[in-house]
Amino acid sequence: MPADPARTPRRRNAAAAADIDCATAFQAMALGCVAGIEAHHSSACAGDAEAVHQIRVAITRLRAAVAFFAPIVVDAEWLRLKKEIAWLNGPLGAARDSDVVVEYSRRKRYSPWAQRMIGRRLEQRQMLDHRRLVRCLRSARTQRLVTAIARWIRRGPWLERYRRSKNKEALLGYCTRELGRWHKRLVRKGRHLKALETSSLHRLRIKAKRFRYMLEALRETDALRRRDELQQLHRPAKQLQRTLGDLRDLERFVDHADKSPSAGGKGASKHPPGYRRRTEKLLDAAIAAHRDLKHAGAS
Repeated sequence: MPADPARTPRRRNAAAAADIDCATAFQAMALGCVAGIEAHHSSACAGDAEAVHQIRVAITRLRAAVAFFAPIVVDAEWLRLKKEIAWLNGPLGAARDSDVVVEYSRRKRYSPWAQRMIGRRLEQRQMLDHRRLVRCLRSARTQRLVTAIARWIRRGPWLERYRRSKNKEALLGYCTRELGRWHKRLVRKGRHLKALETSSLHRLRIKAKRFRYMLEALRETDALRRRDELQQLHRPAKQLQRTLGDLRDLERFVDHADKSPSAGGKGASKHPPGYRRRTEKLLDAAIAAHRDLKHAGAS
């Protein structure tokens, strides 16, 4: 009897998933992140704000993949690389934050307030941050770092240790368990979201971002067959991360305002137009996303 055409691709994908181990899956994800850094390097050096953002995304994706496969891949070499990545992330983060704040200041809604309360300081800060970043990106230290990361992914000490291990867990089982653990942690940390302080909201945003990026990375492989479940988790995770990110960006924009009594003239507001309503709307959206994420995991 001929094979059912509708079932054959599913069986092939299941067989392909069975052939991929955790190390191979991690290498594919991590090397994709290195490729992302290299692809946007020249544009970032030329001052392209989107390229700076994409390099940061690639680094965050790499760190998320390492955290997800930590029992397998973390070794002494990664701990050294992690410190170097933190050094690179400093100027990358500063330049990205400057770009976002300047973009806020140019919005029609906020521009008059920004001119009164901030003036030209944002553009000057942006220029200095990008100059520092370009020096960093063009340095031999960054070139050595990217090369060392790629070498560690392909043949680091972790890989030999993994190959010698006699108790290798199947990729499907490992990913299902770890995604469940990350999901439960994210739901638990966001239970009282509206009462969280700024630092706690920031940590929650980072967790949501890493969870989202791992869902996206796993959806690009045949490691998990239940892609509908990944999609159900991905949408609220992405929404939670984005709303918390928008809230953080708005707060950083406001923090640049001159808080002196004479700033902006008599009767000038220390907050941009619609600030309170916008923050409340973003918090409500984050709470709704957290609720959807909780329900998606229970379904």
